[in-house]
Amino acid sequence: MNARISDMHPDELRRHGREVAEWVAEFVDTVEQRPVLARVRPGEVSDALPKSPPQAAESMEQILEDFREIIVPGLTQWNHPGFHAWFANTGSGPGILAETLTAALNNNAMVWRGGPAATELEDRVCDWLRQMVGLPDGFEGHIEDTASLNSITALAAARHRATDGAVREKGLRGVAPMRVYCSAEAHMSIDRAVILLGLGQEGLRKIECTDDHRMRVDALRAAIKEDRAAGILPMAIVATVGTTSTTSIDPVPAIAEVAAQEQLWLHVDAAYGGAMAVSPRYREVLAGADRADSIVINPHKWLFVPMDCSILLCRDMPSIRQSLSLVPPYLMTPENRTTRQLMDYGPALGRRFRALKLWFAMRWFGQEGMAALIEKHVQLAAEFASWVEAAPDWEVVAPHPMSTVLYRHLPAGVQDEQAIQADNEKILEQVNLRGRSMISQTVVNRPAGGLWALRCAVGNARTERRHLEQLWQDLQEVAG
Repeated sequence: MNARISDMHPDELRRHGREVAEWVAEFVDTVEQRPVLARVRPGEVSDALPKSPPQAAESMEQILEDFREIIVPGLTQWNHPGFHAWFANTGSGPGILAETLTAALNNNAMVWRGGPAATELEDRVCDWLRQMVGLPDGFEGHIEDTASLNSITALAAARHRATDGAVREKGLRGVAPMRVYCSAEAHMSIDRAVILLGLGQEGLRKIECTDDHRMRVDALRAAIKEDRAAGILPMAIVATVGTTSTTSIDPVPAIAEVAAQEQLWLHVDAAYGGAMAVSPRYREVLAGADRADSIVINPHKWLFVPMDCSILLCRDMPSIRQSLSLVPPYLMTPENRTTRQLMDYGPALGRRFRALKLWFAMRWFGQEGMAALIEKHVQLAAEFASWVEAAPDWEVVAPHPMSTVLYRHLPAGVQDEQAIQADNEKILEQVNLRGRSMISQTVVNRPAGGLWALRCAVGNARTERRHLEQLWQDLQEVAG
């Protein structure tokens, strides 16, 4: 057997590296020619892969060919300028280059000694983001993969503070039942966080919203009062800036006042909407967030950084460290007492060098460039909404304060909501199958019940007006 027992020779790395770099540049340049939604059936990719692992070494030529022929066609193209589903994002050129360098460096900055530059760059780019969105001194930053993990981290710190650290030592047995409060429009990651933190779904109380999908502060106050009277310990409030369904903005200043009066941790989920504050024109979206204990913003959503990169900004980092830090002998270093150890501020021990791609993107675009792109996306979304509003048999179904529009088709003469939903579901599938655009759906909560709606999110740096025109044309043609 001729087993390969050494790494790739630098000469081979150069040769294949050039090939990969050329493919990447060509892919980014021509991604618009590919269908946005992957045209594969469930199991089709699996069927094209061997059921057993390779026993003998294979050539990089064969590996790359299978990547091109099997893997790429089986991927939905999030980097396509016609991708308008969920929250559109961008794997930007500087971010792609930084990811390549990150893989080559293979740095794990779990402790400062394991990555001095990675540790200190993370601190610096988080502070740059704090400044870019207009938050005051006093917030420190930490990078994890997604807002889900950062929200878990923030609520773990809230639980620690609410129980004076008792939960860390004794678990939940020695404390009263706890409650977290959020809007009925909050992201499902908050539900998941309370489950993982041992509070159970009953530990999350969802507060009803106003007609424009914002948390009702009077209902929040009443819920906290009711829970205290019932022997339940209020723990934290989660406010949202840019909800996933409607991109609504909770009244954070008023919620911050409640949190201060009740001495509760305030976590602001601004994973999507927080990036909007990079533009001074939209700085008000984070009004009141300066009083929060923690804020999460995802540069991989609307700041043109490739997946994954989520920043938690916190005014009480000691509570995070006290709730999570464990330092066994094998992780002790002379710098532990004098420098920040990234492993102490999140659930993960291993630490990818995510700060590098954020640093590259921030420097490449600059705040002015990022702000201009965000402003462009908001304008494009508003223009798309105006087309829908002006068209017969179409309607915009919710306010669109950011760059996401909710809308639906109203077939002539049809009044039944189930029939209208079926019509829009058909439109969704047929538009996506055309391959030029991709959209998603949601349910808009209304007093009379949920209303099924289509979503168009604008967020890719390469999206132009013509891509929205193409989507609108496809929607009208499919709807007939």
